[in-house]
Amino acid sequence: MSLLTDPKAASLARAAATSTSIWNDSADPGELRRSIEFGAVGATCNPVIAYTVIKRHPEVWGPRLRELAVEHPTWGESQLGWAAVKELSIEAARLLEPAFAESGGRDGRLSIQTDPRLHRDTAALVDQAVEFSRLAENIIVKLPATEAGIAAMEEAAYRGVSINATLSFTVPQALAVGAALERALDRRASEGLPEREFGHVVTIMGGRLDDWLKKWTADRGILTTPGVLDWAGVAALKRAHATFVEREYRSRILSAAFRSHLHFSELVGGDLVISPPFEWQKRINDNAIAVEADRIDVPVPGEMLRELMSLAEFRRAYEPDGMTPDEFEHFGAARNTLRQFLDADAQLDALVRDLIVPAA
Repeated sequence: MSLLTDPKAASLARAAATSTSIWNDSADPGELRRSIEFGAVGATCNPVIAYTVIKRHPEVWGPRLRELAVEHPTWGESQLGWAAVKELSIEAARLLEPAFAESGGRDGRLSIQTDPRLHRDTAALVDQAVEFSRLAENIIVKLPATEAGIAAMEEAAYRGVSINATLSFTVPQALAVGAALERALDRRASEGLPEREFGHVVTIMGGRLDDWLKKWTADRGILTTPGVLDWAGVAALKRAHATFVEREYRSRILSAAFRSHLHFSELVGGDLVISPPFEWQKRINDNAIAVEADRIDVPVPGEMLRELMSLAEFRRAYEPDGMTPDEFEHFGAARNTLRQFLDADAQLDALVRDLIVPAA
Protein backbone atom coordinates (compact mmCIF):
# COMPACT_ATOMS: atom_id res chain seq x y z
CA MET A 1 0.00 0.00 0.00
CA SER A 2 1.38 3.43 -0.95
CA LEU A 3 1.32 6.48 1.30
CA LEU A 4 -1.24 8.03 -1.01
CA THR A 5 -3.71 5.19 -0.54
CA ASP A 6 -2.95 4.43 3.11
CA PRO A 7 -5.84 5.91 5.11
CA LYS A 8 -3.67 5.97 8.25
CA ALA A 9 -0.95 8.10 6.66
CA ALA A 10 -0.84 11.78 7.64
CA SER A 11 -2.32 14.24 5.14
CA LEU A 12 0.99 15.93 4.32
CA ALA A 13 2.75 12.61 3.75
CA ARG A 14 -0.04 11.51 1.43
CA ALA A 15 0.21 14.75 -0.53
CA ALA A 16 3.99 14.37 -0.77
CA ALA A 17 3.43 10.94 -2.37
CA THR A 18 1.93 12.73 -5.41
CA SER A 19 3.74 15.07 -7.81
CA THR A 20 3.24 17.87 -5.29
CA SER A 21 6.11 19.09 -3.10
CA ILE A 22 5.60 20.36 0.45
CA TRP A 23 7.78 23.22 1.71
CA ASN A 24 7.82 24.82 5.16
CA ASP A 25 6.91 28.50 5.29
CA SER A 26 9.60 29.26 7.87
CA ALA A 27 13.33 28.82 8.36
CA ASP A 28 13.06 28.27 12.11
CA PRO A 29 15.43 25.29 12.57
CA GLY A 30 13.27 23.51 15.14
CA GLU A 31 10.12 23.85 13.08
CA LEU A 32 11.92 22.89 9.90
CA ARG A 33 13.28 19.66 11.41
CA ARG A 34 9.76 18.61 12.37
CA SER A 35 8.36 19.73 9.03
CA ILE A 36 10.92 17.57 7.23
CA GLU A 37 9.57 14.64 9.25
CA PHE A 38 6.13 15.50 7.83
CA GLY A 39 7.59 15.33 4.29
CA ALA A 40 8.71 18.91 3.65
CA VAL A 41 11.48 19.33 1.06
CA GLY A 42 11.96 23.11 1.10
CA ALA A 43 11.63 26.21 3.29
CA THR A 44 11.66 29.99 3.20
CA CYS A 45 13.11 32.97 5.04
CA ASN A 46 12.29 36.68 4.87
CA PRO A 47 12.46 39.70 7.23
CA VAL A 48 9.12 38.77 8.85
CA ILE A 49 10.31 35.21 9.51
CA ALA A 50 13.76 36.31 10.66
CA TYR A 51 12.26 38.84 13.06
CA THR A 52 9.96 36.17 14.48
CA VAL A 53 12.76 33.61 14.92
CA ILE A 54 15.17 36.07 16.54
CA LYS A 55 12.48 37.36 18.89
CA ARG A 56 11.44 33.80 19.77
CA HIS A 57 15.01 32.69 20.52
CA PRO A 58 16.81 35.62 22.22
CA GLU A 59 19.06 33.19 24.10
CA VAL A 60 20.55 32.19 20.73
CA TRP A 61 20.43 35.36 18.69
CA GLY A 62 21.16 37.93 21.42
CA PRO A 63 24.72 36.63 22.02
CA ARG A 64 25.26 36.02 18.31
CA LEU A 65 24.24 39.55 17.31
CA ARG A 66 26.47 41.01 19.99
CA GLU A 67 29.34 38.90 18.63
CA LEU A 68 28.64 40.20 15.13
CA ALA A 69 28.61 43.77 16.46
CA VAL A 70 32.09 43.22 17.96
CA GLU A 71 33.36 41.57 14.77
CA HIS A 72 32.02 44.41 12.62
CA PRO A 73 32.22 47.59 14.70
CA THR A 74 31.12 49.89 11.87
CA TRP A 75 27.95 47.96 10.99
CA GLY A 76 24.57 49.45 11.79
CA GLU A 77 21.42 47.63 12.89
CA SER A 78 20.33 46.84 9.33
CA GLN A 79 23.63 45.21 8.36
CA LEU A 80 23.66 43.17 11.57
CA GLY A 81 20.04 42.11 11.11
CA TRP A 82 20.65 40.97 7.55
CA ALA A 83 23.74 39.07 8.69
CA ALA A 84 21.40 37.16 11.01
CA VAL A 85 18.98 36.53 8.11
CA LYS A 86 21.86 35.06 6.10
CA GLU A 87 23.07 32.86 8.95
CA LEU A 88 19.55 31.61 9.63
CA SER A 89 19.13 30.82 5.93
CA ILE A 90 22.45 28.96 5.71
CA GLU A 91 21.55 26.84 8.74
CA ALA A 92 18.16 25.96 7.25
CA ALA A 93 19.74 25.23 3.86
CA ARG A 94 21.97 22.60 5.49
CA LEU A 95 18.92 20.76 6.80
CA LEU A 96 17.56 20.58 3.25
CA GLU A 97 20.71 19.23 1.59
CA PRO A 98 19.47 15.59 1.52
CA ALA A 99 16.27 16.61 -0.31
CA PHE A 100 18.30 18.78 -2.67
CA ALA A 101 20.56 15.88 -3.59
CA GLU A 102 17.71 13.38 -3.91
CA SER A 103 15.67 15.66 -6.21
CA GLY A 104 18.60 16.77 -8.34
CA GLY A 105 18.09 20.36 -7.26
CA ARG A 106 14.39 20.64 -8.01
CA ASP A 107 13.55 20.64 -4.29
CA GLY A 108 15.64 20.92 -1.14
CA ARG A 109 15.68 24.69 -1.59
CA LEU A 110 15.88 27.42 1.03
CA SER A 111 14.26 30.66 -0.15
CA ILE A 112 15.84 33.90 1.03
CA GLN A 113 14.13 37.17 0.20
CA THR A 114 15.89 40.25 -1.14
CA ASP A 115 15.71 43.41 0.93
CA PRO A 116 12.23 44.90 0.34
CA ARG A 117 13.75 48.39 0.49
CA LEU A 118 15.32 47.64 -2.90
CA HIS A 119 11.98 46.95 -4.58
CA ARG A 120 12.28 49.86 -7.04
CA ASP A 121 15.92 49.22 -8.05
CA THR A 122 16.33 46.46 -10.63
CA ALA A 123 20.14 46.56 -10.66
CA ALA A 124 20.36 46.43 -6.85
CA LEU A 125 17.95 43.49 -6.75
CA VAL A 126 20.05 41.60 -9.29
CA ASP A 127 23.26 42.25 -7.34
CA GLN A 128 21.73 41.10 -4.07
CA ALA A 129 20.17 38.04 -5.70
CA VAL A 130 23.59 37.00 -7.04
CA GLU A 131 25.15 37.62 -3.61
CA PHE A 132 22.50 35.56 -1.81
CA SER A 133 22.73 32.72 -4.33
CA ARG A 134 26.33 32.16 -3.22
CA LEU A 135 25.40 31.51 0.43
CA ALA A 136 24.72 27.82 -0.28
CA GLU A 137 24.30 25.60 -3.31
CA ASN A 138 20.62 25.03 -2.56
CA ILE A 139 19.62 28.67 -2.07
CA ILE A 140 16.70 30.05 -4.10
CA VAL A 141 16.21 33.83 -4.07
CA LYS A 142 12.87 35.61 -3.69
CA LEU A 143 12.32 38.80 -5.69
CA PRO A 144 9.14 40.87 -6.00
CA ALA A 145 6.76 40.24 -8.89
CA THR A 146 6.64 43.90 -9.89
CA GLU A 147 7.79 45.37 -13.18
CA ALA A 148 11.24 46.18 -11.73
CA GLY A 149 11.40 42.89 -9.87
CA ILE A 150 10.50 40.74 -12.88
CA ALA A 151 13.22 42.42 -14.94
CA ALA A 152 15.61 41.61 -12.08
CA MET A 153 14.43 37.99 -12.00
CA GLU A 154 15.10 37.56 -15.70
CA GLU A 155 18.62 38.94 -15.45
CA ALA A 156 19.44 37.10 -12.23
CA ALA A 157 18.13 33.80 -13.65
CA TYR A 158 20.29 34.33 -16.74
CA ARG A 159 23.27 34.75 -14.40
CA GLY A 160 22.49 31.40 -12.77
CA VAL A 161 20.38 32.36 -9.76
CA SER A 162 17.50 30.10 -8.74
CA ILE A 163 14.36 32.24 -8.52
CA ASN A 164 11.26 32.36 -6.35
CA ALA A 165 8.78 35.16 -7.08
CA THR A 166 7.25 36.87 -4.06
CA LEU A 167 4.84 39.81 -3.65
CA SER A 168 2.79 37.82 -6.15
CA PHE A 169 -0.98 37.29 -5.90
CA THR A 170 -2.42 37.02 -9.39
CA VAL A 171 -2.45 35.01 -12.60
CA PRO A 172 -1.03 37.85 -14.76
CA GLN A 173 1.89 38.26 -12.34
CA ALA A 174 2.64 34.54 -12.34
CA LEU A 175 2.51 34.33 -16.12
CA ALA A 176 4.77 37.35 -16.52
CA VAL A 177 7.32 35.75 -14.18
CA GLY A 178 7.03 32.38 -15.92
CA ALA A 179 7.66 33.99 -19.30
CA ALA A 180 10.64 35.96 -17.96
CA LEU A 181 12.22 32.79 -16.58
CA GLU A 182 11.71 31.05 -19.93
CA ARG A 183 13.53 33.90 -21.66
CA ALA A 184 16.39 33.61 -19.18
CA LEU A 185 16.69 29.86 -19.67
CA ASP A 186 16.57 30.23 -23.47
CA ARG A 187 19.21 32.94 -23.34
CA ARG A 188 21.50 30.71 -21.30
CA ALA A 189 21.01 27.86 -23.77
CA SER A 190 21.68 30.09 -26.78
CA GLU A 191 24.97 31.18 -25.24
CA GLY A 192 26.03 27.66 -24.35
CA LEU A 193 25.90 28.24 -20.59
CA PRO A 194 25.67 25.11 -18.43
CA GLU A 195 22.21 23.59 -18.20
CA ARG A 196 21.09 22.45 -14.76
CA GLU A 197 18.02 22.20 -12.57
CA PHE A 198 17.36 25.63 -11.09
CA GLY A 199 14.15 24.69 -9.30
CA HIS A 200 12.52 28.02 -10.21
CA VAL A 201 9.14 28.57 -8.51
CA VAL A 202 6.50 31.26 -8.94
CA THR A 203 4.55 32.04 -5.79
CA ILE A 204 0.92 33.07 -5.63
CA MET A 205 0.02 34.24 -2.12
CA GLY A 206 -3.53 32.94 -2.36
CA GLY A 207 -4.65 33.89 1.12
CA ARG A 208 -3.52 37.46 0.65
CA LEU A 209 -5.59 37.69 -2.52
CA ASP A 210 -8.56 36.50 -0.44
CA ASP A 211 -7.74 39.13 2.20
CA TRP A 212 -7.57 41.93 -0.35
CA LEU A 213 -10.86 41.02 -2.02
CA LYS A 214 -12.57 40.93 1.37
CA LYS A 215 -11.32 44.45 2.06
CA TRP A 216 -12.12 45.64 -1.47
CA THR A 217 -15.72 44.40 -1.30
CA ALA A 218 -16.21 45.71 2.25
CA ASP A 219 -14.94 49.17 1.29
CA ARG A 220 -17.53 49.26 -1.52
CA GLY A 221 -20.40 47.82 0.49
CA ILE A 222 -20.57 44.74 -1.76
CA LEU A 223 -22.17 41.70 -0.16
CA THR A 224 -21.05 38.28 -1.33
CA THR A 225 -22.22 34.78 -0.49
CA PRO A 226 -20.48 33.70 2.73
CA GLY A 227 -17.35 31.71 1.89
CA VAL A 228 -17.14 32.65 -1.77
CA LEU A 229 -14.14 34.94 -1.33
CA ASP A 230 -12.23 32.06 0.30
CA TRP A 231 -12.07 30.49 -3.17
CA ALA A 232 -10.43 33.45 -4.91
CA GLY A 233 -6.82 32.44 -4.24
CA VAL A 234 -7.59 28.80 -5.02
CA ALA A 235 -9.09 29.83 -8.37
CA ALA A 236 -6.03 31.92 -9.24
CA LEU A 237 -3.65 29.12 -8.25
CA LYS A 238 -5.54 26.51 -10.27
CA ARG A 239 -5.66 28.71 -13.36
CA ALA A 240 -2.00 29.70 -13.13
CA HIS A 241 -0.92 26.07 -12.74
CA ALA A 242 -3.04 24.94 -15.69
CA THR A 243 -1.61 27.70 -17.87
CA PHE A 244 1.96 26.86 -16.86
CA VAL A 245 1.32 23.25 -17.89
CA GLU A 246 -0.30 24.34 -21.16
CA ARG A 247 2.60 26.65 -22.03
CA GLU A 248 5.18 24.11 -20.85
CA TYR A 249 6.89 26.57 -18.54
CA ARG A 250 9.83 25.03 -16.72
CA SER A 251 9.08 26.75 -13.41
CA ARG A 252 6.42 25.63 -10.90
CA ILE A 253 3.62 27.45 -9.14
CA LEU A 254 3.96 27.74 -5.34
CA SER A 255 0.98 28.18 -3.01
CA ALA A 256 1.65 30.41 0.00
CA ALA A 257 -0.15 32.64 2.54
CA PHE A 258 -2.55 30.10 4.01
CA ARG A 259 -5.96 31.16 5.23
CA SER A 260 -7.76 27.79 5.00
CA HIS A 261 -7.00 24.17 4.18
CA LEU A 262 -8.31 24.87 0.65
CA HIS A 263 -4.88 26.30 -0.15
CA PHE A 264 -3.61 22.76 0.44
CA SER A 265 -6.40 20.31 -0.30
CA GLU A 266 -7.55 21.88 -3.59
CA LEU A 267 -4.06 21.86 -5.11
CA VAL A 268 -2.76 18.37 -4.40
CA GLY A 269 -1.59 16.28 -7.34
CA GLY A 270 -0.12 18.97 -9.54
CA ASP A 271 3.59 19.46 -10.22
CA LEU A 272 3.71 22.45 -7.92
CA VAL A 273 4.81 23.44 -4.42
CA ILE A 274 2.52 23.92 -1.40
CA SER A 275 4.18 25.90 1.39
CA PRO A 276 2.13 26.02 4.62
CA PRO A 277 3.37 27.58 7.85
CA PHE A 278 4.29 24.90 10.38
CA GLU A 279 1.19 25.52 12.51
CA TRP A 280 -0.96 24.92 9.44
CA GLN A 281 0.91 21.69 8.75
CA LYS A 282 0.07 20.44 12.23
CA ARG A 283 -3.58 21.44 11.82
CA ILE A 284 -3.83 19.75 8.43
CA ASN A 285 -2.42 16.50 9.85
CA ASP A 286 -4.31 16.68 13.15
CA ASN A 287 -7.61 17.15 11.30
CA ALA A 288 -6.82 14.42 8.75
CA ILE A 289 -7.67 16.71 5.84
CA ALA A 290 -8.65 14.58 2.86
CA VAL A 291 -6.06 14.18 0.11
CA GLU A 292 -7.27 13.40 -3.40
CA ALA A 293 -4.81 12.70 -6.21
CA ASP A 294 -5.19 15.17 -9.09
CA ARG A 295 -7.44 17.47 -7.06
CA ILE A 296 -5.60 20.34 -8.76
CA ASP A 297 -7.51 19.53 -11.97
CA VAL A 298 -10.95 19.74 -10.36
CA PRO A 299 -12.48 23.14 -11.23
CA VAL A 300 -13.60 25.61 -8.60
CA PRO A 301 -17.35 25.09 -8.01
CA GLY A 302 -19.22 26.85 -10.80
CA GLU A 303 -21.44 28.95 -8.55
CA MET A 304 -18.38 30.20 -6.66
CA LEU A 305 -16.46 31.14 -9.81
CA ARG A 306 -19.48 32.87 -11.39
CA GLU A 307 -19.91 35.09 -8.34
CA LEU A 308 -16.19 35.82 -8.16
CA MET A 309 -16.20 36.78 -11.84
CA SER A 310 -18.86 39.39 -11.10
CA LEU A 311 -16.19 41.31 -9.15
CA ALA A 312 -13.99 43.55 -11.31
CA GLU A 313 -11.06 43.28 -8.89
CA PHE A 314 -11.13 39.48 -9.02
CA ARG A 315 -11.18 39.55 -12.83
CA ARG A 316 -8.00 41.64 -12.74
CA ALA A 317 -6.36 38.94 -10.64
CA TYR A 318 -7.76 35.93 -12.51
CA GLU A 319 -7.62 36.78 -16.20
CA PRO A 320 -4.20 36.29 -17.82
CA ASP A 321 -4.38 39.82 -19.26
CA GLY A 322 -6.13 41.31 -16.23
CA MET A 323 -3.21 43.61 -15.44
CA THR A 324 -0.14 44.94 -17.19
CA PRO A 325 3.28 44.75 -15.47
CA ASP A 326 3.27 48.46 -14.61
CA GLU A 327 0.09 47.83 -12.57
CA PHE A 328 1.45 44.97 -10.48
CA GLU A 329 3.00 47.09 -7.72
CA HIS A 330 -0.20 49.14 -7.37
CA PHE A 331 -2.50 46.14 -6.83
CA GLY A 332 -3.96 46.41 -3.32
CA ALA A 333 -2.58 43.11 -2.05
CA ALA A 334 0.88 44.09 -3.32
CA ARG A 335 0.86 47.48 -1.61
CA ASN A 336 -0.33 46.06 1.70
CA THR A 337 2.15 43.16 1.67
CA LEU A 338 5.07 45.35 0.65
CA ARG A 339 4.29 47.63 3.57
CA GLN A 340 4.33 44.61 5.88
CA PHE A 341 7.73 43.53 4.52
CA LEU A 342 9.08 47.06 4.97
CA ASP A 343 7.66 47.26 8.49
CA ALA A 344 9.33 43.93 9.32
CA ASP A 345 12.65 45.35 8.18
CA ALA A 346 12.16 48.29 10.55
CA GLN A 347 11.11 45.97 13.39
CA LEU A 348 14.18 43.80 12.80
CA ASP A 349 16.37 46.91 13.00
CA ALA A 350 14.71 47.90 16.29
CA LEU A 351 15.08 44.40 17.72
CA VAL A 352 18.79 44.35 16.86
CA ARG A 353 19.18 47.79 18.42
CA ASP A 354 17.57 46.60 21.66
CA LEU A 355 19.88 43.58 21.78
CA ILE A 356 23.16 45.38 21.10
CA VAL A 357 22.36 48.74 22.73
CA PRO A 358 20.05 47.90 25.64
CA ALA A 359 18.55 50.80 27.54
CA ALA A 360 20.49 51.87 30.64
